[in-house]
Amino acid sequence: MQLCRAMLSLAVVGMLSVAAVAAEPVSQDPLAAWRKGVNVKPVSSVPNRHTIHSYYLTCPESPDGKQVLFFTSTAENGELGSLVVQDRATGKERQIAQNIETEDAHRAACQQWISGGRRVAWHEVRSGQWRVSVADLDTGEIRPLVNDRQIGFSHPAEDRVPVYGCHWNPGPHRGLEFVDVTTGSVQPVFGIDAVYAKYGPRIQERFGDRPVSVFFPIVSPDRQRVFFKLAAGAGGNDFRSKQASLRDGTLVYDLSQQQLIFMRQKWGHPAWHPDSRHIFEVGNLMFDLENGGQTRQVPGLPKPSGSHPSVSPDGRLMVTDGRLDGFGGEPGEWGIFVCDLQGGEGRFEIIHRFSNAGGAASWRRNHPHPIFSADGKRIYFNVNDGNWTQVYVAECGQE
Repeated sequence: MQLCRAMLSLAVVGMLSVAAVAAEPVSQDPLAAWRKGVNVKPVSSVPNRHTIHSYYLTCPESPDGKQVLFFTSTAENGELGSLVVQDRATGKERQIAQNIETEDAHRAACQQWISGGRRVAWHEVRSGQWRVSVADLDTGEIRPLVNDRQIGFSHPAEDRVPVYGCHWNPGPHRGLEFVDVTTGSVQPVFGIDAVYAKYGPRIQERFGDRPVSVFFPIVSPDRQRVFFKLAAGAGGNDFRSKQASLRDGTLVYDLSQQQLIFMRQKWGHPAWHPDSRHIFEVGNLMFDLENGGQTRQVPGLPKPSGSHPSVSPDGRLMVTDGRLDGFGGEPGEWGIFVCDLQGGEGRFEIIHRFSNAGGAASWRRNHPHPIFSADGKRIYFNVNDGNWTQVYVAECGQE
């Protein structure tokens, strides 16, 4: 209850931020700034290393827009490396943690900004044991927070991060917890029994008799909801295997109501809409959580294979990656699509095309995973061209 009240009070700030963005004068054509003059370049000029931003559900740019966070690795597979913060104005880099072993190069260390940009949190494996850690950027102090867990994605203004048991072998940690990065206290949110009580028959239909656990929780923009998958682990310690667990489903828990409010048996690549009422999903689907999960499809938008869509902070645009097979592309060529969320034929721009056939040779390949900056003027994504994966930034032109 205390956790929910704290997150409810903090949510006002997030809602005001969304309202402020929406109150700014906007063009009649939300794509105007992305139609010409877009500047695309690698974030870092340091050669001969991988630079990876973690996922399409968390922005590598700090909340104030001054810094960029990414994982670096000189290992061929990109699975061992360091966390680096770069000053956007000067390009100067600062290493904040090193010798980080990851699950794969797909999401790297799930590194993310928290505490309004004062701290960075991530997960890693040390001597066979998984843990969630935090670095304080002012002091340089690194603190382990909790063991035998992995980290989901929080809100960058939060001091709490969602954690869950390792999906291949969760042990007793099968529900959802939050960890306070300032105190290290672990705060249970709900246990897996609550999920079975609400959705037991649907879980059995998808997973059979295999026991499931919470996997990969993502906090909503207003910090009042969390969506997550379910995972049925294979046991053991072989986390670098496609058979380590069966993962599927999209479920939503409302923190203020303290109850589960939605389940879909499939997980594509969902993302929160900035209103926290809707979830946007692959196939240009929009789920309305205030209306029983009612689904509508945004008409006329492209559906590239391999898509990871995310919505702009003002809710007017969607960015996604995908193969260009059906868009005049060469074999192995991918693109970054910026789309008008009102829909309609031709209401999109491909702002960058690139080969995505190289990069880190991880057992689970990295993908571009594009996401907008907090002010909506930049898009960050990974490019797997040649020997190295590199995080790129596209900055919009003038409207």
